[in-house]
Amino acid sequence: MTQRIFKSMLSVAGVTLMICFLLIVGILYQHFDDEMMIQLEKEAGYLSAAVESRGIDYLKSLNDDQRITLIDAHGNVLYDNQVDEMQMENHLAREEIKEAIETGKGASERYSTTLSSKTIYYALRLNDGTILRVASYQNTVFYLLFGLIQPIGIIVIIMLCLAAYMSNRVAKKITEPINELDLDHPEENTTYPELNPLLTRIFRQKVKLKEQMEQATRQQTEFKMITDHMDEGFVIVAKDLSILSYNESIKKHLGLIDEIQGASIYILNHEKAFIDFIEKTMEGHHNEWLQNVQEHYYQWISNPVIQDNKVSGAVIVMMDVTEKTKRENYRREFTANVSHELKTPLTSISGFAEIIQNGIAREEDIQNFAGDIFKESQRLIQLVNDIIRLSQLDDESIVYQKEKVSIEEQVDKCLEPLLHSASKAKVLINKVGEDFTFNTVPSIFQEILFNLVDNAIKYNKENGHVDIIYNKDSQKVRITVLDNGIGIPPQDQERIFERFYRVDKGRSSQKGGTGLGLSIVKHGVATLNGRIELKSALHQGTTVTFDLPL
Repeated sequence: MTQRIFKSMLSVAGVTLMICFLLIVGILYQHFDDEMMIQLEKEAGYLSAAVESRGIDYLKSLNDDQRITLIDAHGNVLYDNQVDEMQMENHLAREEIKEAIETGKGASERYSTTLSSKTIYYALRLNDGTILRVASYQNTVFYLLFGLIQPIGIIVIIMLCLAAYMSNRVAKKITEPINELDLDHPEENTTYPELNPLLTRIFRQKVKLKEQMEQATRQQTEFKMITDHMDEGFVIVAKDLSILSYNESIKKHLGLIDEIQGASIYILNHEKAFIDFIEKTMEGHHNEWLQNVQEHYYQWISNPVIQDNKVSGAVIVMMDVTEKTKRENYRREFTANVSHELKTPLTSISGFAEIIQNGIAREEDIQNFAGDIFKESQRLIQLVNDIIRLSQLDDESIVYQKEKVSIEEQVDKCLEPLLHSASKAKVLINKVGEDFTFNTVPSIFQEILFNLVDNAIKYNKENGHVDIIYNKDSQKVRITVLDNGIGIPPQDQERIFERFYRVDKGRSSQKGGTGLGLSIVKHGVATLNGRIELKSALHQGTTVTFDLPL
C-alpha cells in the first residue's frame, strides 16, 4: 500500500511539475512577445519622425541589428538595411503593409520552420504615404526549450528527487496508522474515521470466525473421539487418492506406525485386489472386499462421495471379521463333520439290518450283527448327546447353578465309570492331592474331567499311568491330568480342541471316540470362567491343566 501511495503521489507531482513548467514557459513567451511588439512600436515611432525630417538618408546612416524597410504606397521597396531592395518583390500583399495603408499602422508574425524562429513586423504609415516597417526575430518556444534542456533537466531531476522524498515521507506517514492496526482487537484501534466501518466489519467477522472455529474444533474433536474408539478402521480419501482423514484403528489393524495423512491410499495395501477395489470405488460404485492376512479376515467396505455428479472422494471402512468368519467356517465344518459322523454309524446299522431282513445272515451271525447294531447305535446316541451338550454349553442364555462340592467326591464320581476301561487297557490311575471344597457346577466339572481322563486312557500305552493332580490357592482351583501315553504332534496341538478334529482318525474310530470330547472340555472350562493349557511331547505323554476361579 505504501508503494502504491508513493507512486501515485510521485506521478501527481511529476505531472503537476510538467504542467506548471509549460504554463510558465507559455506565459513568459507571450510576455516577451508583447514586450517586443511594444519595443518595435516605439522604435518605429522614433524612426518615422527622423525619416520625415531628414529623409531616407537617415536610415542609410543607421547601424541597427533590427531590420528596417521603407516601402512606397504601391508596395515597392524603397530601402532595406539587410537585403538589396532591387531583388525584393512587391510588399503590397503583406498583411502588416495592407493594415498600415488602411489604418495607419499594422503588425504581423511569420514563422520559419527551417530556422525554428518567428519574425515580428510592425508597419507605420508616414505623412507622405510611405510605409516604415521595423522587424525583429524571436526564437520559437520549442527552440527556446531546446536551448534550456540542460538547466531544465537539472531542475526537473532536483524537483523529482524532492517530490520522491516528500512522497515517500507522506506515504509512510499515511500508512503508519494502518500498519499499526491491531487486527486481533480491531474494536480497540484509534485511526482514520474512514477505517472505522472496515474495523467494525473485521471485528464482527472475527467474532463469527471464532465461533465457527470453536464449533468446527468441537465437531472435529467429537468426530475424532468417536472414530478413534471405533473397532472399525476408517479412512476418507480424496479424488487424487490421498488420505484426508483416518482413525487410529486402521493403523492398529494394519500395524502402521508413521503418520499416513496425505499419503496415497495404496500405502495401506499393495495387492492387486485392493487396487481393483479402490479403482472400482473411484468409478462411483459401492464395493466390498474380504481380505485374509495370516489367519485374520478384514472386511473392506467403500462408498464413493459424489458431488455435482462427479466422484470427489471416497469413504472406506475396514472391519475385523476374523471371529465371525472363523465361526462361519467352524459352522460349515461342523455341519460337514456331523453329517459325516452321523452317516457312518447309520450306514453300518442300515447295512446290518438289511442283511438280517433279507435272511442272508446265518443264524449264528445274527447275534453278532445285533451286537454291532447296538454298538453303532450307542455310538450314534453318544454323538447326538455330545452335540446336544456342546449346543447347551454354547448357549449363553442358560444359567448354571453352582454348588459347594468336595474335590475327591467329584474325582471319584468321574473315575468310577472309567476304572473298567483303564483296567482293560492296563493303565494305572493315580490321585494326587488333599481334599478340599469349592464352588462349581458339578455336571460340567465332571464332563471336563471325564473327557480328559478318558482320552488319557484311550491314547496311553500298555502299563502306562494317568495322574490326576488337584490343589488350590487363594484365587483358583487347579486340576492337572497327566499321562505318559503316545503324545500329540506339535502341528496338531493348536487344533486339538476343535470339534471333530482327530490326530489319528483311524485310531480314534477304533477307540469309539466322537471327536467332540476335547471341544466339550474347552467349552466347559470357558463356561466356568476358567482357562486351560495343554503340553505334550510325542511318545512321552500329555499334560492338560485347567484352572477354575475359587
